Amino acid sequence: MTTDFEWPVRVYYEDTDAGGVVYHANYLKFMERARTEWLRALGFEQDRLRAEYGIVFAVRRLSVEMQRPAHFNEALTVTCRVQRLRRASIEFAQAVQRDTTVLVTGEVGIACVDVARQAPVAIPDEVTHALRAADGTKA
Repeated sequence: MTTDFEWPVRVYYEDTDAGGVVYHANYLKFMERARTEWLRALGFEQDRLRAEYGIVFAVRRLSVEMQRPAHFNEALTVTCRVQRLRRASIEFAQAVQRDTTVLVTGEVGIACVDVARQAPVAIPDEVTHALRAADGTKA
């Protein structure tokens, strides 16, 4: 899958450390927001997925590389792209950018988890079909 989803983020004072630079853990929050908004743009609210399918998506693997700092009040763009869609997981490539300058890159592995059993479960067909349709691949 090759389509990038973009989500704008403004750096607030609360996102920064004493030096006025975005605190490293907040990049993970920015990436999480982008994945949540991506899912919402596909027509799926996470609370609905939990209520109707009994599933949640949980981070199972994470790799982040900080390249340049972001600062207070900057407008950033967070991108989200599905690299690999499996039966019960999704692997994302993500980036945080200021204009065209890449500040942070990340690879995030997400597992689809059955809430009641706390175990991996297949991603619902409705979700899988929407992911493939959004990318223009076979639905």
